[in-house]
Amino acid sequence: MTLNIQVIIPLLIFLIAIFAIGFIASKQMSSGGGFLQEYFLGGRELGGFVLAMTMVATYGSASSFLGGPGTAYTVGFGWILLAMTQVVTGYFVLLILGKKFAILGRKYNAVTMIDFLKARYNSPAVAILSAIAIIIFLFSAMTAQWVGGGRLIESLTGLEYTTALFIFAISVLVYVTIGGFRAVALTDAVQGAIMVVGTLILLIGVIIAGGGVPAIMQDLLNENPRLVTPFGADGTLTAGYVSSFWILVGVGVVGLPQMAVRAMSYKSSRAMHRALVIGTIVTGFIMLNMHLIGVFARPIMPGIDVGDKVIPLIALEVLPAWLAGIVLAAPMAAIMSTVDSLLLLVSSAIVKDVYLNFIKPEATEKRVKQISFGVTGILGIIVFLLALQPPDLLIFLNLFAFGGLEAAFIWPVVLGLYWKYGNKHGALLSMITGIASYIAIHFYNEAYGNLLGVHTVTIPVVLSLAAYIIGSLAIQRKAFRF
Repeated sequence: MTLNIQVIIPLLIFLIAIFAIGFIASKQMSSGGGFLQEYFLGGRELGGFVLAMTMVATYGSASSFLGGPGTAYTVGFGWILLAMTQVVTGYFVLLILGKKFAILGRKYNAVTMIDFLKARYNSPAVAILSAIAIIIFLFSAMTAQWVGGGRLIESLTGLEYTTALFIFAISVLVYVTIGGFRAVALTDAVQGAIMVVGTLILLIGVIIAGGGVPAIMQDLLNENPRLVTPFGADGTLTAGYVSSFWILVGVGVVGLPQMAVRAMSYKSSRAMHRALVIGTIVTGFIMLNMHLIGVFARPIMPGIDVGDKVIPLIALEVLPAWLAGIVLAAPMAAIMSTVDSLLLLVSSAIVKDVYLNFIKPEATEKRVKQISFGVTGILGIIVFLLALQPPDLLIFLNLFAFGGLEAAFIWPVVLGLYWKYGNKHGALLSMITGIASYIAIHFYNEAYGNLLGVHTVTIPVVLSLAAYIIGSLAIQRKAFRF
């Protein structure tokens, strides 16, 4: 594949714009409040539109724009039905955590989710276990995004995968290290808008190239009638699996640290209510249409081997080169916005939750700033090395990380907010049970198929709930004063 300058120029313009926003945000950061509040939480000043878009852009990752449509290309309409359970994601996060999480976050002066858990349970052990869980599982999630970015640039430019991955890694590290959370949130707002426009243009292009929706549907039926059923091309999408998937990408998202931290960052109740509406509409639009594009691409470009390349290849096929460059800024936006959030999250777990809490609480702001920049850079390099050997479908790497974080955090966060008898013993038992059972069931499912026919995360979430309640009531039952 030769270098396509018409495609590369719009993407370069997009990257330059993102760097400019990061630079402006860094100037704002230096003139704002404390470094930690600014770098990791944007000074808690996000408005409704920016909050909605940063949640959409953070959640709408390489899985939504590359892995998800790639899987839909392989599996058919059944995967679209499964993917649409994600529409309620932002709604659930803000509805369940909402005002109480933001109020308690301010009360405890919490900058991260681990800050909240440490203050709520008054337990260093809870904080350390939380930091370990975030670091382990988010390395999987970050690796998935790095792979997605590398694959996208590889598909567009014809460069070797390793070179493409290096370009992507440098781009992300520069603007995250410079600008912190405010840069992430502002660029997420820009990237969210690009995602919506890019999705719409590509869907129209694919429908026209396929001769209209009826012709595409007929082609799918001719190839394999099961492609247009809820059960998938090979019939593996059972009702139990699809229903339980809703826990992973719907309700369970409340337990994802990268989503929860956004429920601390808005400036007013009005901003939160606006974000609820905008976020739900935008997520629904993007999820439905990107996955439709994946299925509709099958008759137009049959035989694509690597699912993660479906979107870039179909864009280059059905759109003029310059327009494909603009449209493909959407998955690039999705990947970069998720990577930056995850990088900051792991960086904050190491710097704020481990270094400042347990190693050197008296560190100066200048020292904290130096360590934050350094840790973010080192993390990026480690993830780059992990991404050099990519899996075939990165969506499953991403979903593994999601499930592990949800099994660990959903009950300590939600019941910690709303149940006065929840205590550190229940939280620790819940997290250990959730993580251990999730990893064990994950490997069992890999070897023998889904236990009880449900998604891997389902049983650990139930077990961790039971562990939280038993641990809280059986050991030192005492009401917590919020």
